[in-house]
Amino acid sequence: MGFDDGTFDRTAAFFPNPDHVDIVIHNYRWWLSLAEGEPQYRDLEARLFERPVIRVPTVTIGSDFDGAAADGGAYAEKFSGAYWHRVLDGIGHNVPQEAPGAFTDAILEVRIGLP
Repeated sequence: MGFDDGTFDRTAAFFPNPDHVDIVIHNYRWWLSLAEGEPQYRDLEARLFERPVIRVPTVTIGSDFDGAAADGGAYAEKFSGAYWHRVLDGIGHNVPQEAPGAFTDAILEVRIGLP
């Protein structure tokens, strides 16, 4: 698991974008409710802010990078449908790029209903 040289090169190609820093800073400000989001998503954001219970089959993924939160216990009660949590060691927050096989396996498990 982890970044190979090709993944790193594809990811790093976005850093010289002149908007990169502004986009990242705005995202954090939005996440902390210090900046407005996109107006067309305002209603959806309001609904999500209420933290509704998720009723569809769901898999969540944590890693040893997440420390004490890796087990997913802090949010497990938010799922009322079939729910699985996977802990993947040795990766960061970019699971699809860092562990594409494990990411795909988790999605397929939910799709076919494996515990």
